[in-house]
Amino acid sequence: MVSVLFALLTALFNGVASVLQRMAASTAPAAKALHLSLFGYLIKHKVWLAGIGMVILASVCQATALATGPVALVQPIFIIELPFTLLVASRLNKRKLPRTTWLAVGLVTVALGAGLAAAAPSGGGDHAPIKVWALTLIVTAVFEVVLIGIGVRAGGNARAATFGLAAACGYALTATLMKSAVSTLDQQGVVAFFETWELYGTAAAGVGALFLLQNALQAGSLIAVQPPLTLGDALISACYGVTVFGEDVQTGGWLLAAEIVAVIAVAIGCVELSRSLAVIHLAKVPELARAVRAHRGPGRGRPAGRLAPARGHRPLGRPGGPAIA
Repeated sequence: MVSVLFALLTALFNGVASVLQRMAASTAPAAKALHLSLFGYLIKHKVWLAGIGMVILASVCQATALATGPVALVQPIFIIELPFTLLVASRLNKRKLPRTTWLAVGLVTVALGAGLAAAAPSGGGDHAPIKVWALTLIVTAVFEVVLIGIGVRAGGNARAATFGLAAACGYALTATLMKSAVSTLDQQGVVAFFETWELYGTAAAGVGALFLLQNALQAGSLIAVQPPLTLGDALISACYGVTVFGEDVQTGGWLLAAEIVAVIAVAIGCVELSRSLAVIHLAKVPELARAVRAHRGPGRGRPAGRLAPARGHRPLGRPGGPAIA
């Protein structure tokens, strides 16, 4: 299916983007958390801009996937983004993956395929009544406010996980709005496409989700961020597909039990993959710190030789277990 192919390409590009964005966000000072100045800091780093380029490519592929398949099918496939992210990170850092990591990749892939086969998402429309959109946006806004409120009061990995889930909700909403906007482009042409409110809603939701994700990556470890981001996006997107577009998901008899088992298996695999990815990123941080100090130079910003760690991270150079992702 065309939708599956482009969903896989989206996952690949997003995986590359995740690695590049994490490389930049992990060096951001904690004082920039939840401030637009975080974007000002990140935009000065070429590696982050390269990540944004990958995000743009991923968005094009995602739009194509959503135009040809239901949200409840396309979005869960993006779970494959995590194995792609790990493979890209290990390649860039020239590190071999242990056997347990490959087993986790296999577990996530098989469980995802089995879960989608059991659910068999299908049907649904491309547009929804304004009343449905209004209720959806209100519920989403309340959910996001609660998550952000919890995250602000928390710190370290708790904040990272909460913001990661909030970002997942934002990306799920972005995909849902994008499907409606792309359908308008296909059915009514370019003029109607730029006149539809869903297009601008897609942009707003996407930027908001990106902002939350950067704060999640800056706040704590990837082990805390990636599982709620990956699973949250898939599950919330499926809910949007069913409630907004009326898509069909099979849940009768043993199918629901199979889907629950698949979700649990994917969650276990995601945790192991995130742990492996954290170890890979750990080796990269000293190099990033040196690069940032060289970029600032003596007398620019902090004194040369000092780099404040992101909240939830141990200071660089201190012995101990992995503290970053």
